[in-house]
Amino acid sequence: MDISRTEQRILHLLAQGGRIEIEKNQKKRIASVKCLTRDGWHYPGVDLDLFRKLKRKKAVSSSGGGPYRITRRGLELVRSELDNR
Repeated sequence: MDISRTEQRILHLLAQGGRIEIEKNQKKRIASVKCLTRDGWHYPGVDLDLFRKLKRKKAVSSSGGGPYRITRRGLELVRSELDNR
């Protein structure tokens, strides 16, 4: 399955130890999404549509109410590069 270049960038960040944090509104719906690198820097390339695509492809998941992290499926989708850990 092919994934877009932006999805590829986000999955690389997540594979290196990054995370996606969500904020919900009063109706318990996702209001905003932000991607943080492993160093804690905000990465601006993530929006709600991109997050939903990654979730639909089962590339990211959350456990125990924590931040979204890359899954085994996400690691299969991402192409390897030298700087991945």
